[in-house]
Amino acid sequence: MKIESNKVVSIHYTLTDNAGTVLDSSSGKDPLTYIQGIGNLIAGMEEGLEGKTAGEKFTIKVSPEKGYGVKNHELIQQVPITAFGGQMVSPGMQFEAGSAEQRFVVTVTEVNNETVTIDGNHPLAGVDLNFDVEVMEIREATAEELDHGHVHGPGGHHH
Repeated sequence: MKIESNKVVSIHYTLTDNAGTVLDSSSGKDPLTYIQGIGNLIAGMEEGLEGKTAGEKFTIKVSPEKGYGVKNHELIQQVPITAFGGQMVSPGMQFEAGSAEQRFVVTVTEVNNETVTIDGNHPLAGVDLNFDVEVMEIREATAEELDHGHVHGPGGHHH
């Protein structure tokens, strides 16, 4: 069976950047289980998995455009440190921002005496991603899984 739309796929992966730094991995954990073709994974990952079979091991290289996007410099802003109400703020901290209708996460990237620089981009925006992948299992998705948009049972969602 090949990976194609509406198949449930289980994979082990290790994600690195171009410097070889490990950013994420399923090593020592359960495999990542998802439904192919419905947007559960970033576009470049789904494209790289399409047509593969159980037991295959390979590398998928994903550009920012097919990953978490290119860095949008308009999403990087300096705000007065007083906007944090005296709370201790340090680089790496994340906060929810936006309006009642649209909320998003910002990451603190720099703090000085008067301002805090926040970045609304995904932390992996602008990063080339390298996935070392092993396909563990492929099966048909159930009608309920397709209706709910996620995998049920082991490796998936439990209702």
